[in-house]
Amino acid sequence: MFSARLGRRAAGVSLVGLFGAGAAYIFIPDKSRSAPTVDNPSLSPSHFTRATLTSSEPSGPNTKLLVLTVHGLSAQTKAPLAPIWSVFIKDDDIQVERPYTPLEGIDEHGRMLFWIKKYPKGEVGRWLHSKKVGDTIEFRGPLSTWAWKEDEWDEVVMISGGTGITPFYQLLHSSIAKGQSKTRFTLLHSSPTPSELPPPEMLGPLREYAAANPQKFGLHLFVDRPEGGVPADVRLGRISKPEIQRCLGLNTPWWRSMFAPSSEPPARKIMFLICGPEPMINAIAGPYGRNFSQGEVGGALGELGYTSRDVRKL
Repeated sequence: MFSARLGRRAAGVSLVGLFGAGAAYIFIPDKSRSAPTVDNPSLSPSHFTRATLTSSEPSGPNTKLLVLTVHGLSAQTKAPLAPIWSVFIKDDDIQVERPYTPLEGIDEHGRMLFWIKKYPKGEVGRWLHSKKVGDTIEFRGPLSTWAWKEDEWDEVVMISGGTGITPFYQLLHSSIAKGQSKTRFTLLHSSPTPSELPPPEMLGPLREYAAANPQKFGLHLFVDRPEGGVPADVRLGRISKPEIQRCLGLNTPWWRSMFAPSSEPPARKIMFLICGPEPMINAIAGPYGRNFSQGEVGGALGELGYTSRDVRKL
């Protein structure tokens, strides 16, 4: 379903199978100054591969859908990879690389779509936004961001902000769209304004799947400010402890909260994945530890009784 919908929505960028990505920050040393660039179209974390920018389309304030195409990939190279994974894209001008997460993988024609935001101080994002169709862009990978384990959890709850949704879109595409998972998924996503929500190429398939399969997937969208009007299925406000409880059916009667301020985690096995701006991660799950280690679980999830066994900050 996801691929078909994306193919229809992406007619303007001449694609059927798409690969999308936003930044998913992982603490990995910058190897862009030492990793070589190879002439053959093979993929590896230890070298850079050349791709061609074949489409660049605005998708909202300071965001673009960028399509990279790698020609001549072998069947082995194009084999499906387990989510969640990313690639590092290099800014050739200043030799700096940053990780971006593919939405759907790489299709049979070597095409990849990335959803990328341009930040004022983000060197690679600004550089990518300046590139023209036909330009060559180098990347290395794939690198694992988080290893998905089929049917390890009863429910996986993903909480994202901004382009932090992209790792979760990849996981949903792989596990839900292909009908291979028994796990229930819930996605809570927040953007500053309605115009900064993910583009229709991403939200359209998610909305359709949630409507058709409410027992398998719950979608909850939030915006901080109502600029331009708030869609009917979007809530005004930030993702907070009460909203997490509501979305997971964990609401506690007011009279019980007088005796037990924090709700007990439910019996079902839940994994929480968090990806987004650092202030959001701090509020939802507590800050990272030293050198971007996971650190203790705090914030809303800590108050709900969850621990590092149940929470992963991406």
